Amino acid sequence: MASAAPFFEPEFFFERCKNFLQNSVMIDERGKFHMEDERIVLLYWDRDEAAISESSMKYGAYCTSIAQNILKNPADAEECVNDTWLHAWNAMPPHRPSLLSTFLGKITRNLSFDLYRKMHRGKRGGSQVDAVLDELEECVSGKDNIERQWEMKELVAEINQFLQKLPEEKRCMFVLRYWYVDSIGEIADRLGRSENYVSVTLNRIRGKLHTHLTERGFEV
Repeated sequence: MASAAPFFEPEFFFERCKNFLQNSVMIDERGKFHMEDERIVLLYWDRDEAAISESSMKYGAYCTSIAQNILKNPADAEECVNDTWLHAWNAMPPHRPSLLSTFLGKITRNLSFDLYRKMHRGKRGGSQVDAVLDELEECVSGKDNIERQWEMKELVAEINQFLQKLPEEKRCMFVLRYWYVDSIGEIADRLGRSENYVSVTLNRIRGKLHTHLTERGFEV
């Protein structure tokens, strides 16, 4: 699987934030017309290629929205989404994801970040992705680069613990910004808030996260 992009594990928080996300293009809430996730996972385990078509029908738009947010190029986004199904095929078995949507979304996100870094090596600055990474560096920096820092299991656990204590709306703002790479404007539209409110709230969350990690001995 592609190397991890800078972030926490969102499975738990995805479910907690679902009420805020279900009206967006990112989640296909017409799932009642699609195959159940457990059956799709079973198809992967049975090495039935229908798993790929079912994944694409149910989560294609969701994964495309993630890739497009990062790459801002339809052709590149499509490439990463197509590669997502291959990576899922290679991962199951032995893996059996508890939340298929987040499992597939994470693969797409990692592939998209890998492709973004490949295409923009030495050219950082000015894009939505760069803005998100710059904001994350306010929370975690130090000798290692941001990607290496956010992959640490101990750090991931502390970030998850911090997010679990946030009110639902603030937690969802963080997820939308730093996992889905949504713009401030997109988050404001999704949550029915002003852009200034979202920007100020995210700034405060990053400050609190920075303090949380510093108090627990992380180099920030």
